[in-house]
Amino acid sequence: MSGWESRVLFIFLDGVGIGPSDPRTNPLLKARLTQLAARLGGALPHLGREEAGKGDALAFPLDPLLGVEGTPQSGTGQTALLSGENAPLLFGRHFGPWVPVALRPMLLERNLLSRARARGIECAFANAYPARFVDVVLPRRPPALPLAAKGAGLLHRHEDALARGEAISSEIVNTAWRTHLGLTHLPEVTPEQAGLNLAGIVETARLTFFAHYSTDLAGHMGRMDEAVEALERVDAFLGGVLKALPPGTLTVLASDHGNIEDITSGHTRNPALTVLLGPGASTLREGLSRITDIPGMILRYLAGNS
Repeated sequence: MSGWESRVLFIFLDGVGIGPSDPRTNPLLKARLTQLAARLGGALPHLGREEAGKGDALAFPLDPLLGVEGTPQSGTGQTALLSGENAPLLFGRHFGPWVPVALRPMLLERNLLSRARARGIECAFANAYPARFVDVVLPRRPPALPLAAKGAGLLHRHEDALARGEAISSEIVNTAWRTHLGLTHLPEVTPEQAGLNLAGIVETARLTFFAHYSTDLAGHMGRMDEAVEALERVDAFLGGVLKALPPGTLTVLASDHGNIEDITSGHTRNPALTVLLGPGASTLREGLSRITDIPGMILRYLAGNS
């Protein structure tokens, strides 16, 4: 393992954009996001002020539209974010929620994790999936994140790893695993403890990826209380992560499209929220304008700090 400066933690947040300045419709301005706000100087971005923070803690917009008409969707949006390729343009339109068949070979081969591993960079995909899902070749309608992890040979954390605190549930806590899958032997974890567990995984690799989807699900519900709860869970999780990260780790929070930032609309055409926390954030932010810019930025950072 190389020095502390070479680690990156990439946290994907599904469906989080930069929304209106009205807290009556924008849950990001109503939720108590104490961990994130504290690092951004007490302010969160909105459409009247799309950037917040300075120095080593920045929040800013990235374009999820990619020059394609219509409303961004998860299948092509996540493929674009993971591969750096303009997936909706290649496919001819925004599409989701799963990855279209025509784009699957490209995502398997050119996603960030596969490219990093091809360069000899140690990687970890922190999400747990049930063993019966991990062992299948490909589901008929694969979501982008586990498909990318499978392409990189990293889709191997399941319930046993979750029980040991060596994997994270996509919902952060283990409630669904315990109630819907009947795996009651799994420990109940708080968002803070899940964050501490993720920080432990970061110690094992130079690039660690974690994907969270409940923000998009809450956005589709269109209810302020559920959206606020989802965002506050992420914030508490982030607090646990940042408390125990190895020194100098660059943390990247990025999304594929907007949704939860405006409870009146479902998916939006708003800019995608992006956050950089850690060494060199202000320099790394330069030149980033689209969600497709994220993989290249991370690979350059790791190559320059190996």
